[in-house]
Amino acid sequence: MPLTLSAFWKFTRPHTLYGTAISLLGVYLLFCAETGSNFVQGLTALLVAEGSCLCANVYIVGLNQLTDVAIDRINKPYLPVASGEITERTGAVLVSVLLAVALVVAGWANRFLLATVAMSALIGTAYSLPPLRLKRFALFASLCIFSVRGLIVNLGIWCYLLEWTGRPIVLAPSILILSLFVTLFTFVIAIFKDIPDTEGDSRYLISTFSVQLGRRFIFNLSSLLLVGNYLLAVLLAAFVLKPAGLFFLGTAHAVLAAFFLYRRRQVNLKDNQAVADLYQFIWKLFYLAYLIFPLAWWLGHSVGFPA
Repeated sequence: MPLTLSAFWKFTRPHTLYGTAISLLGVYLLFCAETGSNFVQGLTALLVAEGSCLCANVYIVGLNQLTDVAIDRINKPYLPVASGEITERTGAVLVSVLLAVALVVAGWANRFLLATVAMSALIGTAYSLPPLRLKRFALFASLCIFSVRGLIVNLGIWCYLLEWTGRPIVLAPSILILSLFVTLFTFVIAIFKDIPDTEGDSRYLISTFSVQLGRRFIFNLSSLLLVGNYLLAVLLAAFVLKPAGLFFLGTAHAVLAAFFLYRRRQVNLKDNQAVADLYQFIWKLFYLAYLIFPLAWWLGHSVGFPA
């Protein structure tokens, strides 16, 4: 069966691709705000990182599909491997080639990008593949997801950009606050994503928090954590941002939290599609975070950075 562009696009899980692409752009914009760099000066570094990390992203989500075919036929029958649009053999070739490309490009760039890509791929492999298959265990599954998106990617790309531009490796308060915010945000994504998948997960002994604790509990918990995370980020930023940046960050977070709570009230938990739509909306909030933080630091930058 020939590989079509439409099938490949679905195979990439586009919402995760957007998340990776925007997160790298956000870290780069924050780097420019902290260091006073011109946006164009480091554009090559950004493009190299995007190419490597996006290939690694497709490897991780593709591998997960290849190991979850039976489960996806229940939970996500529209995915290309589960539906038969992409054969398992073709999928295996795709993920192998993309992983190789990701590692070669990262290795050519510098040690921090290579470490970021290699660690992400290793954790993604442990998440999906036996004998570890960490996705079977709720705590380890969540740890895999938020450690990659929250810590490894943000801090790794930050250090990569510093070394690429010949600067000392210093973790500025802005990247530390962003990394903590994204770590908690990604934990919300990690536990929320399993709410509509309880039928297939329970049948195949995938012990997610939603299976263990119930859909309603996880729905409420994730909502509480998301709103609390918005507040925590503003409180931490108050120590390092001048009023203009802090006002912008606080206002943006208040608006987004209110919008989320409004959308949440419209969801019937028995309607898997409605829950899935809210999950996609949470991803959109995730994308916005990587634009809001750099802009807040541009507006209210107060912490010096070594030249």
